[in-house]
Amino acid sequence: MGLGGAGSEAVEDLVTLGLPGARALAVNTDAMQLRRIGVDDRILLGQREFAGRGSGGDRAAVLRAAEESREELVRRLGEFELVFLLAGLGGGTGSALLPFLSRELRGTSALPVPIVFLPFRLELDANSAARENVEGAVDELEELGGMLLALANEKLRRFESLPIHRVFRARNAYLHGLVSSLVDMVGHPSQLNVDLASLKTHLRHAGLSTLVIGEQHVSEPARLVHQALADSLLDFRLPEHPSALVHLDGGSNLTLQTLEEVLREVRERLHEPERLVFGTRIRPEVREVVRLTAVVGGLRPRTVREALRPAGPPAVPAR
Repeated sequence: MGLGGAGSEAVEDLVTLGLPGARALAVNTDAMQLRRIGVDDRILLGQREFAGRGSGGDRAAVLRAAEESREELVRRLGEFELVFLLAGLGGGTGSALLPFLSRELRGTSALPVPIVFLPFRLELDANSAARENVEGAVDELEELGGMLLALANEKLRRFESLPIHRVFRARNAYLHGLVSSLVDMVGHPSQLNVDLASLKTHLRHAGLSTLVIGEQHVSEPARLVHQALADSLLDFRLPEHPSALVHLDGGSNLTLQTLEEVLREVRERLHEPERLVFGTRIRPEVREVVRLTAVVGGLRPRTVREALRPAGPPAVPAR
C-alpha cells in the first residue's frame, strides 16, 4: 500500500516491475494525485476534512482522519499475510499513516513492513515543519520495533548525473528487489525452510530489524555478503552483536563449501551475531547467480541522528 504521493508512485513502479500474487493499493488525501496512480484499489482519506485537496503537511489532521477510517483501513489490510507500507516522509499523509497503520496491523494476523523514503537533507534544512514530521514518524516506528526499511535519498547522490526520474526509478528497482526477495523467501518451500511463521518468530526476538539483499556469481560469496551489508540504499547502523535470519537461494551447483563461506562472512561482518537462523533453497537447475536475503535485527537506524542531520557548511580541507 502506498501512503501519500511518493509512496503511491513507488507502488505503481513496483507493479510495473512485477509482483506476482500481490495486490496493490494506494491511499491519499489528494484526490487528483490519487486518480493518477495505476493500482488495483484506491482510498481517498479524510474527504470531510480535506475535501480531496491534500493535507497541507498537517500530520495531526491526517491522524484524525485515519482514526475515523480506522475500521475500513484495518479491514482492507488485515486479510493479508504480509503488508508493505510505503511512504515518503515529510508531508502530512505518509508521515501520519505509516506509524498509524504499522501499529494498528499489529492486532491482526498481517505482518506490516513499513518502508520509508527519507528526504534529502537540503529539503529538511529549508522546512522545519517537514523535519518535525519526519522525526516524529521515525521515532514512532523505532519504538514499535519489527521491520523498518529506511531508504535515504541522500544515498541516491551516487546517481546524481542521471535525470531525476531515472534516479527514483533506480531506487524503486532496488526496492522491488527487497520486496520480491522477502516474498519469495517466505512464500516458497526450501530445503532449510524459512516461512512466514519463522520470520515472525525471529522478529519477536530481534527487535528493530531491516532487510538486505545481494546477488553475485556463485564463486564469490565474500562479494555477495559485502554487497548485501555494505552496498545498500538502506540507512541503518549495526550494533555490536545483531541477530540475523539468512536465506541463500541458488542452483544445483551450489556447494556446501559456498554455504559455509557465506555463513563465515556473515558471522565476521556481523561480529558474531548472538542469534543466527539460516535457510537455503536449492533449485533443480544450474544457476550462475546466488541470492542472499537477510533480516538483520537489534538495530538502531541512524536516520534521525545522521541521515536527517542539517547539512551545515562544507568542510575546509586541512593543509
